[in-house]
Amino acid sequence: MANKKKTNVKREAYAKKQEEQGKKVVTWIFAGLIVLAIIYLIWTISMMS
Repeated sequence: MANKKKTNVKREAYAKKQEEQGKKVVTWIFAGLIVLAIIYLIWTISMMS
């Protein structure tokens, strides 16, 4: 009984950690896309003039 409880606690902690890391990765991906969009915008404007 004690082992099962300990396993559940570890599993929940691992799931929480994975969720936090996943959110961090999504944030970095969106930040990268925004930066690339800004660079593309600047490049497009410089080509127009």
